[in-house]
Amino acid sequence: MTNPVRSKTHKLKQRRRSLGLFLLLLLWSSILAWGLTLLSPPQPVQSQPVTNTPSVGTVDVIPQRYRLGQELYLENCATCHIGVPPAVLPTETWADLIQDAQHYGTQIKPLIDPQRLLVWEYLRTFSRVRSQYEERTPYRIAQSRYFKALHPQVKLPQSLPMASCITCHPGANKYNFRSLSAEWQQ
Repeated sequence: MTNPVRSKTHKLKQRRRSLGLFLLLLLWSSILAWGLTLLSPPQPVQSQPVTNTPSVGTVDVIPQRYRLGQELYLENCATCHIGVPPAVLPTETWADLIQDAQHYGTQIKPLIDPQRLLVWEYLRTFSRVRSQYEERTPYRIAQSRYFKALHPQVKLPQSLPMASCITCHPGANKYNFRSLSAEWQQ
């Protein structure tokens, strides 16, 4: 038979050894980390003023996974006219435009997969779904309630050529719609 008092003291000694070993390892790790910080040269802290940060020219910040789609969109669409941000037209308009070879009266070569899918993911993600209150899908920018919502103080003409964007957005030909002409900077 085992002695219960001896068993208890043995367990107590084991716990003390384990705790002592743990504290010794913790102390050793702390000293080692402190020594490594003394050996490595200090890194200078660089603070940049907000004015030096690069501005985002597009309406939305584009995550990396959609950038190829954006580049393909600009490469295929913004070479003939100003690239319009996806938020200007509803998703349904983009779905029609991306598949239609008859593009505003001009015959174009439609995109084929996989480029079409990449462009579609970009356009679908950054456009808005058509409201149920709209009777039909707008095919022209001037008909888009999204475009009108983005330009609340602008008196828009009935016919709105895309080249007119540059009047208020001087960087529009570089897909920068955040920079505004002096007239609209207030």
